[in-house]
Amino acid sequence: MWTAEERWLLAGGVEPPRTATDPGLALTPAEGSGGGWILDGRRAFASGVTVADRLVVGARPGGTGDLLVVLVDPAHPGVFTDAGTDRVGQRLAGAGTVTFDHVPVPPEHVLGVLPHDEHAVAPFTALAPLALRLLLTQVGLGVAEGALAEARDISRADQAGPVPAGGAGGPVAADGTAPAGSGDDPYLLLAYGELATAAHAAAAVVERATDALARGLHAEWSLTLEERADISVLVAAAETVTGRAAVHITTRILELVDGTAGADSRGGGPGFDRFWRNARALTAPTRADHRLRDIGDHYLNGTHARLTLLA
Repeated sequence: MWTAEERWLLAGGVEPPRTATDPGLALTPAEGSGGGWILDGRRAFASGVTVADRLVVGARPGGTGDLLVVLVDPAHPGVFTDAGTDRVGQRLAGAGTVTFDHVPVPPEHVLGVLPHDEHAVAPFTALAPLALRLLLTQVGLGVAEGALAEARDISRADQAGPVPAGGAGGPVAADGTAPAGSGDDPYLLLAYGELATAAHAAAAVVERATDALARGLHAEWSLTLEERADISVLVAAAETVTGRAAVHITTRILELVDGTAGADSRGGGPGFDRFWRNARALTAPTRADHRLRDIGDHYLNGTHARLTLLA
């Protein structure tokens, strides 16, 4: 309600800490009759926190137990945001590390509880983290497709040159054949064929997961636990295939651009590696082997894959 009325931009994250040595954010009961909590700790967030109107974060009372999801005003004097300008990836994503120093959280700013068992909530409610994961997967797919398209344009431009005096047909060798340009290089064609196929495959898997999620959202509260589990597996497959494709494509195109246009020409100069940096920033928080283990466990044993962004 507050978000709609005030037109707030929300950012943050509610997933648990990624390592056993990181206690995450903690809540302690506030003193006095008003109740509420005191929020302390430090967390890094992937996007939006430097420009958000409000932060939505997950913290544990006393550092243990279920996560409480709370709303925090980043303008509070106890909230300190470090934009982290030296990070890998898109500079305009609004990422940063936020420190909470004795920040009060009134009872009305506690939005809810995330149970320790993430499968204990209603299947329809549990689609929220899957939607976020699939959204980031779509971004990764866009990075891969954008990188491939820009590399293609550079390779095409490298083939173009002044029209020879002999006419539009170009120069002709003594044997009557035209000299081959970079667009006729069989190894370049092979490379682009491989990368385009990887992008098409990732797009197909993402589309299937997106359709499944849309059907789950349309089903609303009639969604069953097994249907939710199937959606979770499809999202995990989309993450894995797209993540690997994005890193592979963005790494390989650096070689293709250097090989055709040269690192200091047209599009192969400073900044072209942004695709690789963005792909790595997106895929670093999750591990493909963990996703594949979840998929295999569901396929072989019928277990339910994890829902959160925790690797």
